[in-house]
Amino acid sequence: MEIIKKVILLGVVGMMLIGLAGCAPEVGSEKWCANMKEKPKGDWSANEAADFAKHCVFK
Repeated sequence: MEIIKKVILLGVVGMMLIGLAGCAPEVGSEKWCANMKEKPKGDWSANEAADFAKHCVFK
């Protein structure tokens, strides 16, 4: 009985993670560029800044 509970819990957690991953727009998409323009530049990571320059500034 305990094993079944663990399997069900793992399945629920996995589905939640998959659902959350699907919410973020793809890097370089128009929506992603718009979100980055709204985000304070001080909160950008180095990778986000490089991706923004590559995909949104120098298309």
